[in-house]
Amino acid sequence: MRRVRPNNSQDRRGFTLIELLVVIAVMSLLVALLLPAVQRAREAANRVACRNNLKQIALACHNHHDVLLYFPTGGWEWWTPPNYVNGAPAVGSDQQGGWGFQILPYIEGNVVWQAGQVIAIGTPNPMFFCPTRRAPQTITFIDQYTPPVTGTELTHAMCDYAGSNLDGTGTIKQFFPNRIADITDGTSNTLLISEKRLNVAELGQWQADDNEGYTCGFDHDTMRLTSQRPAPDFRGQGPGPPIFGSSHPGAFNAAFADGSVRSISYSINTTVFGYLGNKADGQAINLGP
Repeated sequence: MRRVRPNNSQDRRGFTLIELLVVIAVMSLLVALLLPAVQRAREAANRVACRNNLKQIALACHNHHDVLLYFPTGGWEWWTPPNYVNGAPAVGSDQQGGWGFQILPYIEGNVVWQAGQVIAIGTPNPMFFCPTRRAPQTITFIDQYTPPVTGTELTHAMCDYAGSNLDGTGTIKQFFPNRIADITDGTSNTLLISEKRLNVAELGQWQADDNEGYTCGFDHDTMRLTSQRPAPDFRGQGPGPPIFGSSHPGAFNAAFADGSVRSISYSINTTVFGYLGNKADGQAINLGP
């Protein structure tokens, strides 16, 4: 006869409280070890994507030079919107908008470039954003251009990159364009476009250096100083000084006038950084690859 084992609760096995706590502790430890590795991998991928953005922007500046025989300008002023002549975007010293607007035809933005002020000002281009800092972003506030574009609220597409320099000695110049021949220190030794430092606590809000966006004329939104040392992004109130920098740890990405992209440490000597920003000071500083 087949024996049936009695149903005895003492014979059933399960996890004790101590065993569960041990398992939870081990899993927490594994997650704690894995998370930094995942974050490092994500940052490495974002840094590469940012470098690629700058590479494409630098190539667009060179394509602009190939077609028009000069680099894009920094535009006129923050209150001067991109302008059109007989329905076509003005170019060179006649264009009030900044370098970001001027290179649109060379980064697959020709439709936006020709679509008029409202569309151009308010349409974000993914190439102008560092993925470490933020996704493509816009802000909307009362139209402050002269003359007004809408006279009411206006949406502005932001930008994470800035031209060199606000000091007036760089490749991107206010009002009048530079040519390669003007860069007497050598294109491989002269800064072109780089990441800009921002207050990340106020992203998406009106900031004096992050409001008019990529189409802005010669202003902190699209231009930065090379006479001051760059620094990482920060959290605080209001904008910091109009300097270069980024959300990347240790170093930020920079495109040079020869089209190359290199990383620059935040600890770079201020004088050396100033030499990199000046296209014709006789100081050829080579940072290497």
